[in-house]
Amino acid sequence: MKRKLEVAIAGGGIGGLTAALALRARGLDAFVFEQAPAFREIGAGISLGANAVLLLKRVGLENRLKSNGSANTGLTLLTWQGVPVATSPRPANPLPPGEVNSYTVHRAEFVTLLMEALPKEALHFGHRCVKAEERSDRVRLTFANGSVAEADVFVGADGIHSVSQREIGLRTRPTSEGCMAYRGLIPAERLPWAKDLNSLKMWVGSGRSFICYPVSRGRLVNIVAFVPTDLDCAESWSAPGDIEKLAAEYAGWDTPVLQMIGALDETLRWGIYDRAPLPYWSTARMTLLGDAAHPMVPHFGQGAGQAIEDGFALAALLEDADIEQVPARLKAYQQLRRDRTSRVQAVSREAGRFYRSEHRSSAEREKHLATWTSAGRWIFDYDVEKAATELLSELGAPAPSGTQRVSRR
Repeated sequence: MKRKLEVAIAGGGIGGLTAALALRARGLDAFVFEQAPAFREIGAGISLGANAVLLLKRVGLENRLKSNGSANTGLTLLTWQGVPVATSPRPANPLPPGEVNSYTVHRAEFVTLLMEALPKEALHFGHRCVKAEERSDRVRLTFANGSVAEADVFVGADGIHSVSQREIGLRTRPTSEGCMAYRGLIPAERLPWAKDLNSLKMWVGSGRSFICYPVSRGRLVNIVAFVPTDLDCAESWSAPGDIEKLAAEYAGWDTPVLQMIGALDETLRWGIYDRAPLPYWSTARMTLLGDAAHPMVPHFGQGAGQAIEDGFALAALLEDADIEQVPARLKAYQQLRRDRTSRVQAVSREAGRFYRSEHRSSAEREKHLATWTSAGRWIFDYDVEKAATELLSELGAPAPSGTQRVSRR
């Protein structure tokens, strides 16, 4: 009987946890090694588009998403004075009543949801990977606490400051976008209009943008405000911000924007940095995933979605593979994912420029909105598992045996 592949994942964020779920759902032994001694996600909102929700439903998380997330009906774009500019295009085939294909979620609640869907023996806290060495047909991992582990495949899902990148022989150089972001969470009862908020709203112009959306089943409103800066700011979501400085950046803006800033108890800030696509992601038995592979600016809300796609693609490509086939399957994974994520990186970059642009003509604005609509279709209407199966067929490999699966606790 063929032995199941063992996959070690460095990083217990969204990408690492969803990869473990996808791999285990297809019968592989996946283990997550997280450097933190215990779970401690910060409070922030994230968007999960249809491309990600499709996959999460397939591993049995639909009910948990409904219980924790807020259904998202699209994006409404307004000028900084509150004049409507555009809304997300309606789908050609509307969803049946009660079915949702996009959510906004509280990041900490979502990570907890993912952790609870995994067996406890799959999670190892207090394990910061400091070295990964390929040895014949195995990878040997060394951790800062002195322990070691071995696996058939190593996946670096350890974020923008990835140690795994270094072990694979890569290095990224961040470039500032010339802006930073303020984040915050507001109890919905403080905003009289928030009870009717069921989508993303974004105000744009004057070199700035401001977005809000509900999380935690509408109990909280998440805000993100992008402002220009010439300072070096930490790439961290947890650096304290100054509410008075935030308010000064948006003086004179539309009333709801001012109400949200006034309702904040605290704000956090972080610098927005861009990075060029990596030349490669994989070696024979090691590969990257999520921000470690393709960090992207946040303006299209696809950071989490692309990390989730990575994990499901990797699972589909490794299912039923022999140890000897791992190098070819990791090469296929890189082939499948690198071009798509590079395109999403480029769209996210351009979206940020558009949101912060000033004095565009109506013709130029319409041109960019058409690009936004087109990008939305090819990003959100994508099925990465289907794409992985088609790639295996092109390579002459058998299709993965798993299709609809439910995660096991």
